[in-house]
Amino acid sequence: MSPADARGRILARIKGALDGRATIEHPGEFGGWRPEGSLPSDPVEAFTSLFEAAGGEVYRFGSEDAAREWLTELARDFATVAVGAGVPPALRPDRPQAPPDGAALGISWARCAVAETGSLVLDARDGRRTQLLPPTHVVWVRADDVHASLTGALSSMKDDLPSALGLHSGPSKSADLGQILVRGVHGPGRVVAAILG
Repeated sequence: MSPADARGRILARIKGALDGRATIEHPGEFGGWRPEGSLPSDPVEAFTSLFEAAGGEVYRFGSEDAAREWLTELARDFATVAVGAGVPPALRPDRPQAPPDGAALGISWARCAVAETGSLVLDARDGRRTQLLPPTHVVWVRADDVHASLTGALSSMKDDLPSALGLHSGPSKSADLGQILVRGVHGPGRVVAAILG
């Protein structure tokens, strides 16, 4: 059986299973889970507080020159780097490139950040392997792209949604075994949010 025939059979089975089912109306716009007046008035400050509480690091830069200078200094401690597709050339360190599974440092560009959860929103098109495999991960995000709520963040992307979004709220950690907290189990053990503006 060819792949096209197999696909056709699968789609026909799905269509058959759905025929005759009652249609359910869309529930409407998601209003968020927090009361209307409880969102932070300063999203960058609220994001910073929650992200750092989860073990992440936050640095804020008033100019691209200051950000580039900081990155140059930071990158000196890493032999190799993997850079996401969305990172502008000015914010890429002058270090040897390596595949994400062999790079000591990963650098990505966030679509936005969410203050109410302390999360960076990362686009799969930037490179999921770069976001998850290097032990240290630096994520650039513009201060104007830090939204008070998840609803606001998702609404800002409604015209250009990727196949997958990742919400990263600090370094990877787990206490599944023996209730001992271990960092870097399922992703980077060090995550740095670098805020521009």
